[in-house]
Amino acid sequence: MALNGKVVLLTGASMGIGEAIAHSLAAEGARLILISRTKARRLRTCSPTHADDSTGQAGEVDPDPAGLALGAPARFPELSIADIVTMNNTNVNGYMFMTHAVLNQAMLPRDGGVGTILNITSTTALEAPPFPGEAVYHANKALQEAFTNALRNELSGTNIRVLALRPGVVATHFHEQRVGFDKEMYDEFMEGFQPLLSEDVASAAVFMLSQPLNRSIKALDVVPSGVYLLLLFHVSFFKSPVALR
Repeated sequence: MALNGKVVLLTGASMGIGEAIAHSLAAEGARLILISRTKARRLRTCSPTHADDSTGQAGEVDPDPAGLALGAPARFPELSIADIVTMNNTNVNGYMFMTHAVLNQAMLPRDGGVGTILNITSTTALEAPPFPGEAVYHANKALQEAFTNALRNELSGTNIRVLALRPGVVATHFHEQRVGFDKEMYDEFMEGFQPLLSEDVASAAVFMLSQPLNRSIKALDVVPSGVYLLLLFHVSFFKSPVALR
């Protein structure tokens, strides 16, 4: 297996997409270093892994699926400053600081730079969502996409790949949290189509990471079938398209 024995540092590993990626990588024989905001969950995510807070042992693969959205469906002027700061710190500062640490402590010291960075952005990185509550998150994801592209250019003289995986709507804790764990709002948001599961995104991540070093899947969108744009999707894929309300 291509990932057997590879050292992988994985952020956001305690739940959702990150947890699914952890299990999938463990099944491929990868040696995992798991990082999350909730330590207790992180330590019991996968039995065949090694959990560590240090980036010094990482060096080959760095998937980053961590993300946070708060306050939906509140419009930007209705958000609390605390929520705005928390989202920016998680989705921008944490994102960049972790990448900076892994590059300098692990990847760049190895033969002039060797490894793969896989950033989990979002389809909202390229399209503004047509519903309220997404201004900060959309801006964060657009920044992540720009950062990924610029970083790829800056590392062009190394053997470090920088990739982007863009999931569509995934049925995870993330979407429950973004509406304040309001089940009615969550169900209304998901009504009319079948969202992805975390395992769907994990399989796409493993596919990208399993490619030989001389081949890069630079960017990959994985969305529910029938979703064409954030503004347009099929209710059940084969029925008439409707506008997302």
